[in-house]
Amino acid sequence: MPRVLVVDDDRTIRKNLVRLLQSERLDTLEAAEGETALRLVREEGPDAVLLDLKMPGRDGLEVLAELGPLLGDLPVIVVTAFGGSSAAIEAMRRGAYDYLTKPFDLNQVLITLRRALKQRALAREVETLRARSDDEGEAPDEPELIGVSAAMRAVFKAIGRAAATDEPVLIVGESGTGKELVATALHRHSRRASGPFTRVNCAALPESLVESELFGHERGAFTGADRQRLGRFERSIKGTIFLDEVGELPLAAQAKLLRVLQFGEFERVGGTSTLRADVRVIAATHRDLPREVVTGRFREDLLYRLDVVKVAIPPLRERPEDVKPLAQAILSRLERRYGWSDLSLTPEALEAIQRANWPGNVRQLENALARAAIAARGRAILPEHFRDDETIVAGLATPETSEPVPLRALLAEVERRAIAEALRVCGGNRTKAAERLGISRRQLFDKVRDYDLGGT
Repeated sequence: MPRVLVVDDDRTIRKNLVRLLQSERLDTLEAAEGETALRLVREEGPDAVLLDLKMPGRDGLEVLAELGPLLGDLPVIVVTAFGGSSAAIEAMRRGAYDYLTKPFDLNQVLITLRRALKQRALAREVETLRARSDDEGEAPDEPELIGVSAAMRAVFKAIGRAAATDEPVLIVGESGTGKELVATALHRHSRRASGPFTRVNCAALPESLVESELFGHERGAFTGADRQRLGRFERSIKGTIFLDEVGELPLAAQAKLLRVLQFGEFERVGGTSTLRADVRVIAATHRDLPREVVTGRFREDLLYRLDVVKVAIPPLRERPEDVKPLAQAILSRLERRYGWSDLSLTPEALEAIQRANWPGNVRQLENALARAAIAARGRAILPEHFRDDETIVAGLATPETSEPVPLRALLAEVERRAIAEALRVCGGNRTKAAERLGISRRQLFDKVRDYDLGGT
């Protein structure tokens, strides 16, 4: 049974909230001030907190500051008398899950709390599955959303909120940012997770067949239609359909899609029977759809219908702190796929990819690391293994290397670093280091002497 901590110095409000939660079969804890609330969080481990901002002694903002890192796992819903107050804004900035304004509607309290508890339960389930995979020595080989930046934490929060509803979602972001991963996460964490998840690349559909692909057709509807065919929407009943690059749909198909979103119904091409579409629609685009509306290439009314919930994925260049965990996850997948046990990034290589601009975002990073891993033969990746990637090479130049340097000197420095790194990884064991480098033990001894690495 989920446990909720209610923190409010007003006894009447506190008791009314407790009675409401208990009527919903929720376990409750109470606190009249901040110090007691902090103690109960540490000792009792509630699943969510309803926290009044204005209290004597340690107020809600101080409690949020004290909770700090716990807010990533513990949803705290703050309660304030003024929804637009600077205190409410500051509470959200400090990590509060959501806020409610007094006097609040009890139904809204329950809706917000259920959403928070569901998001926490889903997060716990993911952690459990991940831990189980680690225990079994296995890990999922499919890419997943990864990020430690504030921008990606906001994306995760948006996914959690949207997953609890059936409303259409519009995912926006540059190419390669991971829009399909967001759509997959939305489906997996929704009540439709047991239903089908249908991916449609709208840009890849021939214009003459778009309507048939999406909505199906009847036998004889057009030349070559020798039998009835179910469309993607019909095959997605009770599930989710993901319309990638929805901005590429022709206007005629946009009109039919609008009808599905407005009334939940459609007809197959050449058919007269109206069919129901119990389907959750998630759309994605890298285009500026409002601009497309102005130019007449996208319907304004369809944009309004799709843009009920928006999830905006920031480009990788705006969140450089995510490059390292992304790279680690990508290399782990490559290790499992090809059985490379020694695959790693040298500090210099990591620095190089962190300085890069990544116009192609996560997809470009993944491709660059795959090429570098192959060039490194599944061993330590050095900066020169990225020599075919102009984005990275452009970031390698520094003021110290701006003057001409003989090629032989550059190659010698690269070799010296590779040997030093191999010796470090192998704990100074020269036999293992030679095997890792793919050279003989004699050759390694000679190079250690030449580069004066005897103390390494």
